[in-house]
Amino acid sequence: MLVVAAAFFLFLLIGVPVVFVLGASAVLALVTTTDVPVAIVSQRVFSGLNSFTLMAIPFFVFAGVIMDAGGISRRIVDFASALIGWVVGSLYQVSCVAAAGLAAISGSGSADTAAISAIMQPQLRRRGYDVDFGAALIACSGSIAQVIPPSLTMVILAVISNVSIGGLFLAGVLPGLLCILVLMVIAYFTARKGGPVYRDAEPFTLPRLGRAAWKALPAAGMPVVILGGILGGVFTPTEAAAVSGFYGLLIGAFVYRDLKLSSLPNLVLRTASLSAAVMLIIGTASVFSWLIANANVPELLGNWIQSVSTSKVMFLIIANVLFLFVGMFMETIAAILIMVPVLLPISAQMGVDPLHFSLVVILNCAIGTVTPPYGVSLFVSSSVAGRSVMQVARRLGLPLAAMFLMLILVTFVPGISLFLPHLFGFAG
Repeated sequence: MLVVAAAFFLFLLIGVPVVFVLGASAVLALVTTTDVPVAIVSQRVFSGLNSFTLMAIPFFVFAGVIMDAGGISRRIVDFASALIGWVVGSLYQVSCVAAAGLAAISGSGSADTAAISAIMQPQLRRRGYDVDFGAALIACSGSIAQVIPPSLTMVILAVISNVSIGGLFLAGVLPGLLCILVLMVIAYFTARKGGPVYRDAEPFTLPRLGRAAWKALPAAGMPVVILGGILGGVFTPTEAAAVSGFYGLLIGAFVYRDLKLSSLPNLVLRTASLSAAVMLIIGTASVFSWLIANANVPELLGNWIQSVSTSKVMFLIIANVLFLFVGMFMETIAAILIMVPVLLPISAQMGVDPLHFSLVVILNCAIGTVTPPYGVSLFVSSSVAGRSVMQVARRLGLPLAAMFLMLILVTFVPGISLFLPHLFGFAG
């Protein structure tokens, strides 16, 4: 098994795509350490994907693609600008607020980051803002899409953890909004030190806010439909995902009229491509997770953690360290599918609420998407800004500190994540 572990990390370090890392490592483990036939791989892939809830993924992806093509992103940014554009460092503030708004629609950190970057980076450059700090701030704000519902990461984690998707969606609302708020505070004080260029804000006027709100209202209806439908028992999370895609199509094509029906085949192909990539990772990671369980790794790790401490606090500290380390080198979905089956039984033994533990995992994953060397949101933001990853990473300190602060608060103050789920009757 040591050879397999060494091969696994070697493949990651040399930049092999994570889906091939998981598949190759699984086959290598089967051949060298067990008598199980390699045919089990296809069976485990099918088993890992054989879930009705996972059908939500392509629908949420489609909703995100529609959002990008249908002019929804621009309306959200315009509303954020009218709402908060009068504050010092206005473009930074708008980036944060717009990221929260798009997060409630797209469900994808990388899609959120790409959309905000494409709209805001030209404005940051034109008005003389620090583009590197702006890219770092947008990467962190965009990654919060994993925490704010509806989130693809939450859907996958809920399936693995066997917790309510509606409950997990609610658990992410307060931490996600608080994290955006802390990022806005950091942006404010950074801008105050930056000179007069950051004070070139537009005055706040109610008529402008009203016009922007009216235009953004149809887009804002999407998260209301999704969360309201799930919490009201109108439809399941999978059905909610399908409704969100159809809703996005309607407002993009017939309300905003930025979406041409002739472009629909290309959007469907893009959705299929993105969904297939996610599903392939889930399938291969399920094989790898099965091998880990078959090698008694959860039991061995559980015994070690219990030998170190029997307290929930110590377990959560260890879990955070493990997830932060893994998140630096591995794609979010793969990290969840490999680590959660190992740590979830231990968290149950320690008496950690499943919804609380799941939200801690989600926050770790969000941080993982902005930390080198495998920070997807960092890559996207840097690329759109036309800057190198290292140039943006140098300005990542304060925004990343805000995310670590929220991770610490959510870890040790469970009420932040559990207040809304318990209020709506969701138990862990």
